Amino acid sequence: MPQILTLALNPTIDVSAEAEVVRPTHKTRTSNETFEPGGGGVNVARVITELGGNVEAYCIAGGVTGDLLADLLGRIGLHTRVIRVAGNTRMAHMVYERSTGLEYRFVPSGAELTMDEVNSALDAVRSASFSWLVASGSIPAGSAPDILVRFGKIAADKGARFVLDSHGPGLSATLGHTPIHLVKPSFNELQQLVGKELDGESCGEVAAQMVADGKAEIVAVTMGSAGAVIASARGTFHIPPMKVEVKSAVGAGDSFVGAMTLALADGKSVEDAAMFGAAAGTAAVVTPGTRLCIREDVLRIYDQLNRATALSVPVPRA
Repeated sequence: MPQILTLALNPTIDVSAEAEVVRPTHKTRTSNETFEPGGGGVNVARVITELGGNVEAYCIAGGVTGDLLADLLGRIGLHTRVIRVAGNTRMAHMVYERSTGLEYRFVPSGAELTMDEVNSALDAVRSASFSWLVASGSIPAGSAPDILVRFGKIAADKGARFVLDSHGPGLSATLGHTPIHLVKPSFNELQQLVGKELDGESCGEVAAQMVADGKAEIVAVTMGSAGAVIASARGTFHIPPMKVEVKSAVGAGDSFVGAMTLALADGKSVEDAAMFGAAAGTAAVVTPGTRLCIREDVLRIYDQLNRATALSVPVPRA
């Protein structure tokens, strides 16, 4: 059986391209187009596979774009179960502007799922065998905010650990309503969750309080160029960022979740697992377009972090 099962309720086909200049109204000529299967649950599974883990992605797909998604998943050899639905799978677009080095990202909300389609996904996960369940990405448009609670309770009933990486209603409606081993909000997502602006120190305090309140056993807050803050029963610590040339931010959070989950599943400590996640997130931003982290880069950056980082460093003030 797969050690880790990832759930992609709202996957994407990620289309990336380059343009010299992006201007309104004018046609923007692009080059170097790529098509990749994406969305949180798919990306997390791709990262775990790249790092040598045993994983299967349960993926919603519909319409002609769903056919393309299934084809792309087959081409990369990802172990996948496709759950067919009526609505079209969404397509996300990223254009890299060479003249400025800026990225333009366009992400549709995706099709709504019917109750029957949601129940089909629940039944599929209920019938599966796994030790870890990762719910990553946005919830489908029109879905009940607590849809992920139902999947978390399936994991709990199986004695499996539940990992949550969502935002908005998918995050707020799930915390505190089902056992969560690891939750990974970004810094902005955490601010939205608590309804106020945070700095580095208060971010650590909020994460620690979430652990104390039983919302999750581990809270990992990714902070982009400021690194990451990790809270657990072992305490709160900060992982400083590595200085690298950023080529694309696509998939950095998913890479962090995938690598950290794999390390935890392999019995690593919270500290080591978080470092591995941070290494994968950093490795993702040095790859262009929609490419995710590469194993050799992850291992190299992980080694650099281990040599350069003292985990007793206090949480910084932003």
